[in-house]
Amino acid sequence: MTAVARPPLLGIRHVALFAADLDVAEAFWVGVMGYAVEWRPDPDNLYLCAGNDNLALHRKPAAAGFSPTEQRLDHIGLAVARPEQVDAWAAHLAAHGITVDAAPRTHRDGSRSLYFRAPDGAPQGPLVQIIYHRPLSE
Repeated sequence: MTAVARPPLLGIRHVALFAADLDVAEAFWVGVMGYAVEWRPDPDNLYLCAGNDNLALHRKPAAAGFSPTEQRLDHIGLAVARPEQVDAWAAHLAAHGITVDAAPRTHRDGSRSLYFRAPDGAPQGPLVQIIYHRPLSE
């Protein structure tokens, strides 16, 4: 296996949460916590920002429901400074035998990301996104 240099990270600046009621979640995060609406791509997704943070709220399908103890975290996002670093991370992860679940791609808003499951000893580890997102990354 050829060693691949680990690309730099800016840190955890993106968290995505499932919301049973997107309107209630938006009212809290905007009205109480002071986040601003960055982007509303569709009725089921809302992106908020505050400082260097980006918070995504995703409507959970009503049929799925929530149990009182269910995890509402969708994924964490690790920010990188440049779009090409997402691809460098794909190579780095592959060199370490980590399967990339969603290959690097450019999103509608110009951000670029990939997704993988972080090994934690369970059958399916937490979902992690490596993301270039201009408001977070620059």
